[in-house]
Amino acid sequence: MVVSFAGTFLAIDWGTTNRRVFLIEDGQVVRTERDGRGVTAVQDFEAEAAGIRARFGDLPMLMAGMVGSNIGWRAAPYVPAPAGIDALAAKLLRIDARTAIVPGVCAADPADVMRGEEVQLLGAVAAGLVPGDALLVQPGTHCKWVDMRGGAIAGFRTAMTGELFALLRSHGLLATQLGSEVIPGPAFAAGVEEGRKRDLAASLFGIRAARLLGQRDDADAASYASGLLIGSDVAARLEGRSGQTLYILADAALGDLYRAAIQANGCTAHRVDSHDAFVSGIIEVARR
Repeated sequence: MVVSFAGTFLAIDWGTTNRRVFLIEDGQVVRTERDGRGVTAVQDFEAEAAGIRARFGDLPMLMAGMVGSNIGWRAAPYVPAPAGIDALAAKLLRIDARTAIVPGVCAADPADVMRGEEVQLLGAVAAGLVPGDALLVQPGTHCKWVDMRGGAIAGFRTAMTGELFALLRSHGLLATQLGSEVIPGPAFAAGVEEGRKRDLAASLFGIRAARLLGQRDDADAASYASGLLIGSDVAARLEGRSGQTLYILADAALGDLYRAAIQANGCTAHRVDSHDAFVSGIIEVARR
């Protein structure tokens, strides 16, 4: 017998490096736990699931994110865009009668994929946090820019903005310059402005040159580099969209950086808490 997720259940946002567990009763989160047990840290997923149930209760479990990828527990299918809550609910990958994974969403032209973000996106609309027709951005390692139409994911593009910044910080010519904290101040704003030129390879080398010529202190280099990468990403996505209102699904720190870059490109941005959006989305999938 296949168990319903409509009552009390466990929802897991299971990413590459982090994991968050929610105990949901009658549509409300009553307990949550976050740890570093992302899919790359797990060898035995059945044992992990048993451990979660030992801590939270022997309950149905509905998961989303990289747990459904080819490096996770089991590869769940992709639902083609446009995709709404019903499409996700109809394509759950059942591990067993009371354990399931939400599918990802894909686009064919150009080729693109997402896992985990789809629950946040659709949840933000379901909870009334964003309109059904809107442009949403989900900053992170792989930043998602998503057109929502009629409450469904109509199309999207992924930019490796966060990963590029992490690589620059850990490898190569600029690594020793980029160790300071990133803050949305004048150096970040200058990077955003340079990023609007979208001559990224040359602009990145300019960070090295500015140091050698004494034009910028290394204390500001990380903020400038972050502004440069985010600014280039934002400028590419917002071309021809001046005056539009966007919605950012992110925590406060990263959300503030993207909001500053979006405003510098002539648009307005409102931040939505990504955890609230995930909870709303996973509850809607469970109900369907």
